[in-house]
Amino acid sequence: MDDPAQLSEYGKILLIAIVGILLVCVTILLAKILSPKNPNPQKLSTYECGEEAIGTAWIQINPRFYVIALVFLLFDVELIFVFPWATVFGNREFIHADGRWGWFTLMEMGMFLGILIVGLVYVWKRGDISWIKPAHIQPSVSVGIPPKAYEQLNNKKYNVRDYKKTVSAKTEDTDTKVTRSGGLGFRPKFKTSNE
Repeated sequence: MDDPAQLSEYGKILLIAIVGILLVCVTILLAKILSPKNPNPQKLSTYECGEEAIGTAWIQINPRFYVIALVFLLFDVELIFVFPWATVFGNREFIHADGRWGWFTLMEMGMFLGILIVGLVYVWKRGDISWIKPAHIQPSVSVGIPPKAYEQLNNKKYNVRDYKKTVSAKTEDTDTKVTRSGGLGFRPKFKTSNE
């Protein structure tokens, strides 16, 4: 390492980092320059897994989505640990160094998988993996109102005007009729400063 023309190991890492950053920046710049620019409301709208974005983002989402995603990640991460273990499990050098190596690693992986299986059985028994959970309990509150009063309200027939029909209303100033189609069915009254 006495030759100053040679790069040190840190210099090689720095060179790789600089080249990586330059490649990313050049790729983003080329995409910005070469990409077609035809914005319209459909292209500018939020896209989320093929679903149209309707309404506010502050909606309640069923926690089952998160539970199932976490259980999936748990067993997905399990595979990350099983593959390296499988590559060294039958390594002859380790077995010749100590004859107990194979049994030790097998018991170790058995304990790891056993803990994960116990967790899966727990989640399964709780019903968190079931997409539709049975036995929903209807909450009840004692309010002191007799059930017959609710039955009378529910069974009574109410006259409801069709809001789509034209509505004729008299204005306060004149006696002329104003017709509106598809309106609310009433004319709002606003207070003026004279009142």
